[in-house]
Amino acid sequence: QVQLVESGGGSVQAGGSLRLSCAASGNTRKTNHMAWFRQGPGKEREGVAAVATRGGTTYYADSVKGRFTISQDNAKNIMYLQMASLKPEDTAMYYCAAAAIYSDSTGLFLYDEAYSYWGQGTLVIVSS
Repeated sequence: QVQLVESGGGSVQAGGSLRLSCAASGNTRKTNHMAWFRQGPGKEREGVAAVATRGGTTYYADSVKGRFTISQDNAKNIMYLQMASLKPEDTAMYYCAAAAIYSDSTGLFLYDEAYSYWGQGTLVIVSS
């Protein structure tokens, strides 16, 4: 099993920044991709950013490209999401996820059903 714990959420004004963290523990060697998803009020869950944990390739949703940066500290088993230029529409519960994905289909890396392990989420509120 893999356990994931998110932290770093909070309230911020539009234009501000936040950094989310996801600490992974357990049998993390079973997985090769980690990702951030979010679910805003009345919205479907959507993939925000993903990283191939062994190669470092990153993937982003169009809505966050240029504003969010996903990174990882493999020595500490921590994944980060640096969020800048935040907008009210970024308000959501943010979830960390991990999975073993073996595919050339880049769209799969931001598809929630591809992920087996999930954290409990951390809330981000962006006020205008």
